[in-house]
Amino acid sequence: MFKIGDFSRLGQVTVKALRYYDEIGLLRPATVDRFTGYRYYSADQLPRLHRILALKDLGLSLEEITRMVDRQVRPDEIRTILTGQQAALEQEIQQAQSRLARVEARLKQIDMEGKMPEHEVLIKTVEAQWVASRREKIASWDQDVFGPTLTRMFDEVGEYLNRIGVECVGAGIALYHESQFVHIGERHENPDVEAALPIAGPIAESGLVKVRQLPSGEVAYVVHHGSFAGLPLAKQTIFAWVEASGYRRAGAIREVYLHHDPDHQANEDSPRHVTEVQFPVVKA
Repeated sequence: MFKIGDFSRLGQVTVKALRYYDEIGLLRPATVDRFTGYRYYSADQLPRLHRILALKDLGLSLEEITRMVDRQVRPDEIRTILTGQQAALEQEIQQAQSRLARVEARLKQIDMEGKMPEHEVLIKTVEAQWVASRREKIASWDQDVFGPTLTRMFDEVGEYLNRIGVECVGAGIALYHESQFVHIGERHENPDVEAALPIAGPIAESGLVKVRQLPSGEVAYVVHHGSFAGLPLAKQTIFAWVEASGYRRAGAIREVYLHHDPDHQANEDSPRHVTEVQFPVVKA
């Protein structure tokens, strides 16, 4: 018989672990001294301990290990448990690789700019949203956002909703359709732009104002505080992040105008504007 310290050295496991295995009934001592409370183990228990450690090394939980060592588990049950663990480990590897790519992208960005990036890119899932919208190929980029043409498009949608008594239920959204952004900073003639206002559900359309549902899904996004002139840099940051993080774009780029400076509603340069830039994405 071995004292717990000797058995721990033989089995290459800590005394603390052996005490815990005893507590949960996974590996009880062969005997316990009724007067001193000392635990004693036998050499015959080493194979069970080694199996526990081998299964633990595969990443299985102690609950799963208990099932496998205490019962006559059928081969198909063992296969199911191990297949589930294989899938979980593969997902962990993918997540770690994606995180590594983002770290590498951040290091490159710091090397290029000599400082931390101005915008932080995050991932979230957005719900499907009904919108009333006006879409057209505008004559020019005006001044990127909220130039005269895009402002007119939003006004047309808002006027239509007022006319039929429908309330807007969220912030205005400008959608720049994906074909317009093939490469970072690329410009196209007659960009395809959509001005959309969120509504609670489907309504009747007019000749100019259409109604559709923006799809749910993952978006990479940044929140930009300040002048609209800083939005191209925010988009470039997301472009670089998407390319480095194992994603690809999957829809129109969205600008969600969370807050307009009420004192400078028509001023693109106000530092108090808050805009969320969203790129719908899927894993590449």
